[in-house]
Amino acid sequence: MERAAVTVRKATPARRPIVVKLGGELLEEASSLRRMARTLAELAAREPLVVVHGGGQEINADLAKHGIPKRSVDGLRITDGDTLNIVVGVLAGRVNTRLVAAISAAGSSAVGLTGADASLVPVRRERAYRSADGTSWNLGYVGRPHSIEPPKLLTDLLNTGHTPVVASISAGAKGQLYNVNADTLASHIAGRLKADRLVITGSTNGVFGRSGKTIPTLDDTSMTRVINDGSASAGMIAKLLACREALRNGVGTVTIINGKNARRGLFERVVRGTVLTQ
Repeated sequence: MERAAVTVRKATPARRPIVVKLGGELLEEASSLRRMARTLAELAAREPLVVVHGGGQEINADLAKHGIPKRSVDGLRITDGDTLNIVVGVLAGRVNTRLVAAISAAGSSAVGLTGADASLVPVRRERAYRSADGTSWNLGYVGRPHSIEPPKLLTDLLNTGHTPVVASISAGAKGQLYNVNADTLASHIAGRLKADRLVITGSTNGVFGRSGKTIPTLDDTSMTRVINDGSASAGMIAKLLACREALRNGVGTVTIINGKNARRGLFERVVRGTVLTQ
C-alpha cells in the first residue's frame, strides 16, 4: 500500500485548537490504530489539532514481562524507579512513534513529543494522594503540570500546520522525569491553549449516573455534585476534576466518549457520551 502524501494544514493562527486525548487501549491493535490515525489526520486537515496519549495496558504488559508488580490506587499508577523506566520506554518510545508514523501515513504532518521537550509542560512531583478510606499514598515519580503560559512549541507547530502528538510524561525543574496522568496532561494543555474543544476518548461511554446510564450533559455545578455524591468511580472523579479545571481555564467544551465512537464525536459533536460545559 502506498503511503499517503503528507499534507501540512494551511496556517491559521487565530483558530482555537482541538485537543484529543487517546486512551492507550485504542492504539494497541494495528487495525484500530490505523482507523484512529485516519480520523485524526482528516480532523487535522480541517482544524488545529493536538493529540495526547497514554498507554496503560502496554505498560502493564511490559511490567509483567520484567517481573515488576503493577501498583495503583483508585486508578492512579504508583510509579517507582523501575516502573518509571518502563513508562518512559513504552510511552515516549513505542506508542508515540507508532502513533506519529500512523498519522503521518494517513496524510498529516505529525510531530512526536513528550512534556519534557523544550520544557513543553513543566511538572512538579505530585503530593501524597489520600484515598477514599483516608489512607495516604506516595505515588512516587508522578508529576502534576504547573505552567501557566501557553506552550510556545505547541503554538509554533500549530501555527505552521503541524499536528503535535504528546506522550504523557514530562520533567521537573532539575530534569527528573515523571509519569503524568494522560487526562491531566491533556486537560492542562487544553486550558493553556484555550482550546475550542477537549475530547477525552477511552473505553467508557461517558459519565454514568446512579442508574448506570450515561449522563448526556454536565455543567460545573452538576459535575461537582457527581464528584461529591459517590456516584462516580475514583478513576472517573480524577478525570472529571481534570476536565473541570480545563473548562475553568477557558476550554469551550469537553466531551468524554468511547473511542469506538471517536469519528462521530470529533466530527458530529452529537454522540453517545457526556458533554461537559461551564
